[in-house]
Amino acid sequence: MPWTRQDYPDSLKNLEARTRNKAIEIANALLDDGYSEGRAIPIATSQAKSWAEEHPQHEGKGDEPHVHVVPHDQGWALKSEGAQRPERVLDTKDEAVKLAKERASERNSTAVIHRMDGTVETTHNYS
Repeated sequence: MPWTRQDYPDSLKNLEARTRNKAIEIANALLDDGYSEGRAIPIATSQAKSWAEEHPQHEGKGDEPHVHVVPHDQGWALKSEGAQRPERVLDTKDEAVKLAKERASERNSTAVIHRMDGTVETTHNYS
């Protein structure tokens, strides 16, 4: 059974909400891949904590979300942090990175560039 923001393992209750939500997302993906709950929870917790360190939360009014370059079925996607759908899908990573840097600069935020496996490759801070 997939976990939700309201129904999740007790071991995640002490995580900060955004980190817990990421852990739930990761754990559900691991379960879909055939991992047992006993393995999925610690892996998801560790990966979510690493994610939270690499993706600092915005504080203060008027802050714009980070712009992420992530792999997509049709190339490379530009996504605002927290968005479900990409702003744009481009054919090449170079095109996506260039546009992400422009958008992050305009927004005074950060461009977060991911590798094909989803891990963070580099960041460009324009705040």
